[in-house]
Amino acid sequence: MPGVLPEGEPVPRDGSLPATARRAVGARGFGVYVHVPFCASRCGYCDFNTYTAAELGGGVSRETYADSVLAELALAGRVLGDAPPPRVDTVFVGGGTPTLLPADDLARILDAIDRTWGLAADAEVTTEANPESVTPESLKTLRAAGYTRISLGMQSAAPGVLAVLDRRHSAGRATAAAAEARDAGFDHVNLDLIYGTPGETADDFAASLAQVVDAGVDHVSAYALIVEDGTRLAARMRRGELPYPSDDVAADRYLAAEAALHAAGFSWYEVSNWARSEAARCRHNLLYWTGADWWGLGPGAHSHVGGVRWWNVKHPAGYAERLADGASPALARERLTADEQHMEDVMLRLRLASGLPLDVLDEAGRAGAERARTGGLLDADAYADGRAVLTLRGRLLADGVVRDLLP
Repeated sequence: MPGVLPEGEPVPRDGSLPATARRAVGARGFGVYVHVPFCASRCGYCDFNTYTAAELGGGVSRETYADSVLAELALAGRVLGDAPPPRVDTVFVGGGTPTLLPADDLARILDAIDRTWGLAADAEVTTEANPESVTPESLKTLRAAGYTRISLGMQSAAPGVLAVLDRRHSAGRATAAAAEARDAGFDHVNLDLIYGTPGETADDFAASLAQVVDAGVDHVSAYALIVEDGTRLAARMRRGELPYPSDDVAADRYLAAEAALHAAGFSWYEVSNWARSEAARCRHNLLYWTGADWWGLGPGAHSHVGGVRWWNVKHPAGYAERLADGASPALARERLTADEQHMEDVMLRLRLASGLPLDVLDEAGRAGAERARTGGLLDADAYADGRAVLTLRGRLLADGVVRDLLP
């Protein structure tokens, strides 16, 4: 997980939650996130809570990691045990590179989630993967275990851009892995792109979009490069080896993505995400964006249940030690106030194509929405129907629109 964790308040040793939170769990949907903190190498732009073998130190290994996750899952089952059992709508295994774990370990984790809470009959089960970390055989094992969706980190089709980002796969490996996933029977396949990397040309990005479309995937995520403090990429820019990303270039790339993907039959459903159909949308991310509950397993993972949010210790060794001692791995937690929940609801729902009901805004927020509509940032037809929905120009300026709708 990126960034510095907030301080929060202490978490009981047994991880217990207030009765009000337990009673509310799953009212708006329930998901499980599993964080796998291992990477073969560190990409230059990444500040996620991930570790290469050289960075791990003692006290933890890939071989024992699944057992630690299962120990937290057992604790989670006890914490929610006297509440109405939530049905798991979605599972998302992220990282890091989850597919550095043996496919059998990922299968074992999914089976334990099912035995703890029960997977919905139509549960969406996603794993992230780097293109070079999967094979036709491992993909078939994952599909047979119940994984229905895979998200592959392509980032670019241009070798020079991949080199700047310190990606290890070849330019064509991501689309080849997507084809292997389809052949293995995955219902849904996503490719991730990053745009605005120093040195990337308009033609480079156009070629990346063309490869994505030709790959036959049903979901695409495209994100502007963000330069995070403490990363190798940030250090190179400070030294003047690379220029900083340009906001104007990022806007041009986003417009190019919308044009190419729309022409190929994709529709945006969140500012950075496009799908060929409603069924292809990432339901797990929609849980996050619509204020549902989820339990995050793994070091640094965040959880949200019934208005209580908590986060685990970040290092895998500390995470494993706490669980071995019979304690919750949670570092701290916070209880969201009504105002905080409203703020997050506005911030997240406005990014969705379904938009935000205008009647949840206060007087100042509705005035801000009217200014956004007259400025061409909100769709006039949706506005007349009582919803704030971003126009294409509004998507480029989404953060500013959000600020105008909040006190």
